[in-house]
Amino acid sequence: MSILLAILGILSWKPITGYELKKIFEDSSFMYWSGNNNQIYKALTNLEDEDFVTNQVIHQDNSPLKKIYTITEEGLKELKKWLLSSPEAPEIKKTFLVQFAWSDMLSNQELSELLSEYENEIKLQLIMEKEKYRRARNSPNRSARESLIWEMISENIISNYKNELNWVHETRQKLFGNDVEEEKEKMNYQIRKIGSKKYIEVISTTESISTENDALDLIALCWEHEANALMIHYETLSEDFFKLKTKVASNIIQKFINYGIKAAAIVPQETIQKGRFKEMALETNKGNHFRLYESKEEVEKWLLK
Repeated sequence: MSILLAILGILSWKPITGYELKKIFEDSSFMYWSGNNNQIYKALTNLEDEDFVTNQVIHQDNSPLKKIYTITEEGLKELKKWLLSSPEAPEIKKTFLVQFAWSDMLSNQELSELLSEYENEIKLQLIMEKEKYRRARNSPNRSARESLIWEMISENIISNYKNELNWVHETRQKLFGNDVEEEKEKMNYQIRKIGSKKYIEVISTTESISTENDALDLIALCWEHEANALMIHYETLSEDFFKLKTKVASNIIQKFINYGIKAAAIVPQETIQKGRFKEMALETNKGNHFRLYESKEEVEKWLLK
């Protein structure tokens, strides 16, 4: 399928600029083109040459010219012609399968970790897709039937992620069977609600928080419970978290920032004041993404602020 047809579909919804087209492609889970400027404007030029779209230049005070593209009657005919053509079979293109194909050279532990990392990525994508559906950005919703069509597109994508998670679980069971323990709950946590606000309190973990994947687990936990605030107890953090040269703290904090999670840790004063870590603590406590406090009360007050 050509990006030309995808653009005609979007323009059949509403007139739009090249920049707005780019944003729709970036936000979409199923319109898979990169949406870079060269690709979009080359496609729009081709569509204009075929008389499928026209453009109108809008002059703006103190701003660059804005070019708005509109689909023509010929463009609508071309779009409908494609809609009536035979659908293509779905393509299977999963980079992980190529990686997994040669994983027999790994130890059981390494292979299990590889599957866990892939599982974490799927969980995050699944949660993000559910959030996109909840916000319903960039969907036309011009009729009840059209709203249902777009809803079912989202359901299709969500079901694919769910099926992939089931495949990971089945693969793990067949590979390791009874040679590995049943998967345990990784975290002991509570969902705290204060009035209309909510945060997740992570009380203990089976393994200390020490990697970016551990951070992704915490982010997925927050999104699963529709919370964007996180309280972490000192006991859950690895010793490396407090050693700046390991970069464990900076990598984990960056993940929280990237995914919009407001997090704080309850840490004893003597640890906060230790060595170079004191410098990082002073710096992070100036920001609005991650902070360190001595008591649960202080953490809760900041998280709910």
